[in-house]
Amino acid sequence: MPRKVVQGPIRDKEKTKQKLLAAVGKILRVKGYSGLKVSKIAAVAGFDKKLIYEYFGSTEKLIDEYIRSQDYWSKINEGIEVDLSDGGQELSKLAVLNQFESLKKNKELQKIILWELSESKPILRKLVDQREEAGGMLFEHITDPHFGEKATRFRAIMALIISGAYYLNLYTGYNANKFNGIDLKTDEGRDEIEKAIVELIDFAYQK
Repeated sequence: MPRKVVQGPIRDKEKTKQKLLAAVGKILRVKGYSGLKVSKIAAVAGFDKKLIYEYFGSTEKLIDEYIRSQDYWSKINEGIEVDLSDGGQELSKLAVLNQFESLKKNKELQKIILWELSESKPILRKLVDQREEAGGMLFEHITDPHFGEKATRFRAIMALIISGAYYLNLYTGYNANKFNGIDLKTDEGRDEIEKAIVELIDFAYQK
């Protein structure tokens, strides 16, 4: 008996939405953010541009949904489960190490970060706010109670570590292999950075 193929408006709509989102990623990766025009997105996806307005409301909302789907810190509360009895020490290490590795692999997210640094747009401000809100929840509910009056000091240390993880990936992705003599195109070089991240966070938790 032939297998039943499930089709219908809902299934087709979801498939179309995913193809439109994928088209945003492809354009961002190849052409950069300047290529994100409604006609170009529709052409790459292979659909009439009216479907962008029908399914997302606007090109901006389509791009917004794509950006949110790629941003690591906006989804941090969904993907990591660890014992929090240590005041978030292991969580902090795991979160930054995952970020460091995730950004290396995700060329589209690299483009988004560069876009944030080069332009001021409401769609990007919204992403920054969402990222801060997600990260803020981790600080407020886990690390701030652990550190008490030294909570701001820990936040400052994490700000340097997280921004460093961003920068090293972007720098080696677009300019050179080495930073401070460490070849970040090699597993050995990246391992040294990861060990340093762990050591710095452990240092922050020392009494």
